Amino acid sequence: MSTRPTFADITDQFAAQEIELPSWAFGNSGTRFKVFGTPGTPRDPFEKIADAAKVHELTGLAPQVALHIPWDLCDFDELTAHAAGLGVRLGTVNSNTFQDDDYKFGALTHEDERIRTKAIDAHLECIDVMDRTGSRDLKIWLAEGSNYPGQADMRGRQDRLHDSLSKIYDRLGEGQRMVLEYKFFEPSFYHTDVPDWGTSYTQVAALGDKALVCLDTGHHAPGTNIEFIVMQLLRLGKLGSFDFNSRFYADDDLMVGAADPFQLFRIIHEVIRGGGLNSPDIAFMLDQCHNVENKIEGQIRSVLNVQEMTARALLIDTEALTKAQRAGDVITANDIFMDAFYTDVRGDLAEWRVSRGLPADPIRAFRESGYQEQIAADRVGGTQAGWGA
Repeated sequence: MSTRPTFADITDQFAAQEIELPSWAFGNSGTRFKVFGTPGTPRDPFEKIADAAKVHELTGLAPQVALHIPWDLCDFDELTAHAAGLGVRLGTVNSNTFQDDDYKFGALTHEDERIRTKAIDAHLECIDVMDRTGSRDLKIWLAEGSNYPGQADMRGRQDRLHDSLSKIYDRLGEGQRMVLEYKFFEPSFYHTDVPDWGTSYTQVAALGDKALVCLDTGHHAPGTNIEFIVMQLLRLGKLGSFDFNSRFYADDDLMVGAADPFQLFRIIHEVIRGGGLNSPDIAFMLDQCHNVENKIEGQIRSVLNVQEMTARALLIDTEALTKAQRAGDVITANDIFMDAFYTDVRGDLAEWRVSRGLPADPIRAFRESGYQEQIAADRVGGTQAGWGA
């Protein structure tokens, strides 16, 4: 007798799913060759929050918006109230120590104590923002390393990194956390100071329970078994958050699931297996830059892709899978896994959305809403938000 769950069996689990949106996804971005502007692009954090709220309104999946400092500097009391009025809340605060001339050769790892102190203070200011917005997580990604052998003392940089992170960690308040992201390469090409999950884990483990690892799905060497890393960090109790995106070559920051939906399915399976689905201790969020596609539609498509692969992963017959694994039945175990992946749940999800007062097709609903035309008409003048390139 089959023990495989039906769609009705799993709805409560993915009904609770929340996926945090990045404020910067709604601004202009691009490559090192060109950043393209588009009509209706937000000019300030308030307009970014409005666009994020539209994604949540149509999908029911994205009630929280991450901020990037200093890109989103503003009156945070007003921004918090603005978000609440639109039905969303402010979330993770992301630090930026990679767009200042002082940080050319490092920030938290710099040889010069003055520059290290400046970088530490920038993170302490981020914690001040967290205090104002009620945010829980400070996320740190460091664009630090070297381009040539002999250019830098790699061990010394690790020691200085630990010292800097310790000072930031000590400032965290009750209920606040630090999540340390890692990236295989770029913008440094010989060595990166936090290139992999092991380095991130080593650094946060030395700090304490309020420091965890952030896993960005685009920040690995080609061929890396990312789901193994997910499993290991869950097993160790050190997975704090995800940055979901997709890549074909490097850190492309494309819509999640675009390049390899099967990889997304495998990752979410390990999240479920490790007890991470809907865990209050693990933040699901997107980290994407929409260079050619409509930004709001890109965010809608991404959260729907995560939801779809979550539903498919929940349909795995785990009882039969465990039995096959223990019996060493390779073919049956793989068949069970693939049966769930190939299950088309799109129709079921559309009906389920309607039952919850949401549009069956959020992309179509957005296009028919007139919102894009309205913001294109309203957001004239000023400077469009973007990271610049």
